[in-house]
Amino acid sequence: MSIDTESREAEEEGRRYHAPALEKGLAILELFADQPNGLTKTEVGRSLGRSVSEIFRVLATLERCGFISQTPGGDRYVLTLKLFEMANRHPPTKRLVAEARPLLQEVATALEQSCHLAMPNDGRIVVVAQSDAPSSMGFAVRLGAQVDLLNTASGHILLAFQAPDERDRMLAAWSRHSGTPEPADLSAHLDAIRQRGYEEMASYQIHGVVNLAFPVLDAHGHAVAAMTVPFLARIGDRISPSDVKTVLQDASRRLTAAIGGKPIV
Repeated sequence: MSIDTESREAEEEGRRYHAPALEKGLAILELFADQPNGLTKTEVGRSLGRSVSEIFRVLATLERCGFISQTPGGDRYVLTLKLFEMANRHPPTKRLVAEARPLLQEVATALEQSCHLAMPNDGRIVVVAQSDAPSSMGFAVRLGAQVDLLNTASGHILLAFQAPDERDRMLAAWSRHSGTPEPADLSAHLDAIRQRGYEEMASYQIHGVVNLAFPVLDAHGHAVAAMTVPFLARIGDRISPSDVKTVLQDASRRLTAAIGGKPIV
C-alpha cells in the first residue's frame, strides 16, 4: 500500500468518526486559554464563527463538568483550573513534580532566590512547580502561570534541547497563537544554548531580573522541563549569577537522574 493511499484512508476514517460537539468543546477550551478575563456567550460565538444557539449547550456542558465557570455577574465564563489539575495528575508529570519539589526548595534556600519548574504547553510554557525565596524580598513566578514560549529562558531551553520534529511542532503552535513567524536568528540562538548547556537572559517582563535556566532531560536527552531561577540582585547580596548557575546545574542534573534521564555530558 502506498503512503498516499494510507493517508487517504486515514483522512476518510477521521471523517467517519467526526464528533462535531467534541470539536466545538475543544475549540472553546482553547479559546478560553487565551482569555484570562473570560468571554460572554456572544464573544465565544463570534470568535468561533458560530451562533450563540450553536455553542450554548456546549458551554453549559463544560460548566457542568467543571472546565469553565460563570463570573459573579453571570454574564461571562472563565476557564477553571480543572485542566491544570488533570495535567498534574497524569503520572509522568506527577512523578516529575514530586521529584522536583524538594530540589526546588533546596535551590531556593541555597540561593535565597525563587526557583520554578516549567513544561511546554501548546506554544507556551506552564509553571508546574515553584518554590519561593526564603527571604522577605524577591521575585517569583506563580504556580500555573503560562508564558510565551520565546519570551522566557525556560522556553528557550525546552526548544534547544528538543528533537527536531517536536521543536517544529512547538514553534508551529507558537506561531499559531502569536500570529508571528519564527525569528530568523532563532535556530542559531538555540544551537548556542545547546552548546553551553543553559540559558541566561534578561527578563522580557521585569527590569532587573535575569533568568537562568537548565534542562531536565529524558532518556533520549530531550528536555521534558526547564528548571529556572529568576535572579534578582539585592544590595549587599552575596549570591552572584555564577553561584546560581552552579547550584541550578547540579539540581537539574539530579532531577534528570531521578526520572531516569540522560544528563548532558
